[in-house]
Amino acid sequence: MAQPEILVTGATGKVGGAVVARLHASGLPVRALVRGEANLPEGVRAVRGDLADPASLTEALDGVDTVFLVWPFLSPEGAAEVIDAIGKRARRVVYLSSAGVGKGKETGAPGEAITLFHTELERLIEASGLEWTALRPTGFASNTLGWADDVRASGVVRAPLAGLARPLIHEADIAAVAVRALTTDALLGARPLLTGPEAVTQERQVALIGEAIGRPLRFEELTLEEAVKEMRAAGYPAELVEAVLPAQASMLDDPEPVNDEVERITGTAARPFRQWAVDHAADFR
Repeated sequence: MAQPEILVTGATGKVGGAVVARLHASGLPVRALVRGEANLPEGVRAVRGDLADPASLTEALDGVDTVFLVWPFLSPEGAAEVIDAIGKRARRVVYLSSAGVGKGKETGAPGEAITLFHTELERLIEASGLEWTALRPTGFASNTLGWADDVRASGVVRAPLAGLARPLIHEADIAAVAVRALTTDALLGARPLLTGPEAVTQERQVALIGEAIGRPLRFEELTLEEAVKEMRAAGYPAELVEAVLPAQASMLDDPEPVNDEVERITGTAARPFRQWAVDHAADFR
C-alpha cells in the first residue's frame, strides 16, 4: 500500500517552496498544488488545483493524509468550502497564519483586514474536526525582495519607516517548524508564535543586503503618504495598502516580540536576517 502523501499549497511561494524542498530532501512523499507550470525539485509530483475552485481539489487530495495550507487571498471567502474538501480526505492540516492573530485588537485597528481573515481561517480549521496546527510567524524576511528592483537599478531603497525594527523570519525556519508539525504529533493543537532571533531596523536590513551583495546601498525614507501613493500606483490592492502600512507604523510603539520558539521546536536557532540576505544575494544582484 502506498504511503499517504503530504499536499503543499502555495508550493511555488517562498514558504511553501521551502516546505516542499525540505520534505522532499527528507525522502517524504510530497506533492505540490499548482495552477500551471512550476519549477519544482526533481521528483516532486505536481498536481493541478486552485484554492479559488474547491471542486478542482478532489484529484489533488486523493491519497493525501496531511495538508500544508497557505491561503493566498485577502478575505476568507471560499475558505469553508476548501477546508471541507480537505476534511473529507485528509487527517491533518497545518495552516500558515499570522502573528497578529490572538492579539485582541479591536475592529478598525491597523492591519485588521489581514488579521481578520487569518482569524477566520483558524476558526474554520479548528471547527472542522481535522487535526491542526496554526503557525503564527512575524514578518517574512522574503518580503524585502520587494526592494530588489530598486537595489538593482539604483542602489537606493525608497520606503517608509527607516527605524522600524522587526524580527523578520527566514522562510527556511518556518518550513522547519512546518515539517515538524506535518510529520509528528509534537505541535497538534498548537499555535506557535515564530520570530526571527533579533529585531532589525529596515535601514539596517538594507545595509545587510548591501553587505551580502558587496555593494553599498542607501535607504531613502518616504513619508507614509508618499508610500501609500507609490503602492497604489504600483497596483497593490486597496485593502492591502490600507492594512499593511498602518500596521507597520503601529509597531513603532508596539513592537513585535522576539522569542526562541524556532529553536525550541526544531533544535536549531532561528537564522538572523544577515543570513537571509546572504542566502538571497543573487535575488538582488
